[in-house]
Amino acid sequence: MKAVYNKKATFDYEILQKFEAGLVLTGQEVKAIKNNQINLKGAYVSLRYEPAPELFLIKAHVSPYVKAGPLPDYDPERPRKLLLKKQEIKGLLGKLEQKGLTIVPLSVYTKRNLVKLSFGLAKGKKKYQKKEQKKNRDIDKEISRTLKYQ
Repeated sequence: MKAVYNKKATFDYEILQKFEAGLVLTGQEVKAIKNNQINLKGAYVSLRYEPAPELFLIKAHVSPYVKAGPLPDYDPERPRKLLLKKQEIKGLLGKLEQKGLTIVPLSVYTKRNLVKLSFGLAKGKKKYQKKEQKKNRDIDKEISRTLKYQ
């Protein structure tokens, strides 16, 4: 399986630190994800404190697995729990207390038959930063084109 990326995340946010976590999924969701039937556009990671601090992937759309048959009560955007150690969660809690930091899902992939989520601690970019990044990318493309044809 190729990884499924959240392309908007790197455009809208400056990624400060990356993490990896497992996902709690049903059997048909695992098969659907292995067939690249997941969309991370608009997804985010949320923190719940009851009864203990836990992280959840919210609004990630996992299409129903075609060969699973009819699934009457299936919600494709249900919250999915992230599997992290307590120390990792405590470390994230401390970093999230800083103003302007959030957790953004970056990609979903398989690792030794397990489905993993790569997410990052991120800081939002301003509009002028996004424009500057696009301008620099266009300049680099133009330079590479001119060097290629000389």
